[in-house]
Amino acid sequence: MFSTQIHLVSRPQGAVSQDNFSTVEVRLPELRADEVRVRNEFISVDPYMRGRMNEGKSYIEPFKLNQVMDGGAVGRVMESTAEELPVGTLVQHMLGWRDVAQGPAKAFRAISEVSDSIPSSLYLGLLGMPGITAYTGLTRVGTLQEGDNVFVSGAAGAVGTAVGQFARLLGANKVYGSAGGPEKCQLLTRKYGFDEAIDYKAAPIRQQTNEIIGDDGADLYYDNVGGDHLEAAIDVLARFGRIVSCGVISQMNNDGTPQHGPDNMSNFVTQSLRMQGFTVGEHLTQVSSEFQQTAGQWFADGKLEYDETVVDGLDHAVEALQGLFESQNIGKMVVRI
Repeated sequence: MFSTQIHLVSRPQGAVSQDNFSTVEVRLPELRADEVRVRNEFISVDPYMRGRMNEGKSYIEPFKLNQVMDGGAVGRVMESTAEELPVGTLVQHMLGWRDVAQGPAKAFRAISEVSDSIPSSLYLGLLGMPGITAYTGLTRVGTLQEGDNVFVSGAAGAVGTAVGQFARLLGANKVYGSAGGPEKCQLLTRKYGFDEAIDYKAAPIRQQTNEIIGDDGADLYYDNVGGDHLEAAIDVLARFGRIVSCGVISQMNNDGTPQHGPDNMSNFVTQSLRMQGFTVGEHLTQVSSEFQQTAGQWFADGKLEYDETVVDGLDHAVEALQGLFESQNIGKMVVRI
């Protein structure tokens, strides 16, 4: 049997292009003891992947050239020599951009399915890493308190939509979100329960946050964007406000040109602000069980909504990644194999 894979063959300068990737067919060996072969159903496309295409020191090693793009995927076991993962088991793994994955059983995690009626892709989104990231940022890093006003940037994405809903369920007073375009903004208020949605394409984000959030102030800012959004949030944070730095998607495709930082950093002193970055891997052991129990119950009770942007075909994975940085997604971006 062959596995079709997407390999990174060169490191992008600025935005990614098809030329940075190649499609490779690899013949799979026979299974050895305690191994499984999995037919992927969905693969994940995430902002952090762009950062891993660069060389240099980071919290995770860069992708290696001429090797498969690893990352989140979900699929079903098609062959197995591992007793704990029989044929038909739904599993999640990090072997990434390929149609068939094979390896030791320890590289795959069996999923306890919440319901037979939900797509397996949800375990890459709301009930997977983006959901855990949202929950961790709010509860562990941002120490959300009941009655807080919360501002979320990139609010129509996989993490952002989860942050907004979780914040409300955890007792937030008001939830504000930024997104690009009227369609996404309407989605935030009508489907996801945000009190106000700010269209950053309609006018400068800093001007709008001061007009919409300024009087009430925000106690917690969950940052998925960085850049001008961070500067805008610093303007409206209340005394003792907290910033959760989760992502900087506005800078991921930067070609190396230096960018100016916020011009209002004095607010950190005058308002006693706090900012902390995090990666979810640092908290997985402590938070995974709590998240699965809490979010699973919310989902079972019908308290959670979700959207997905589904791109069909492994051969369109690079287009999906490009679309992610062009704000073409609503909710989680996945590729259906």
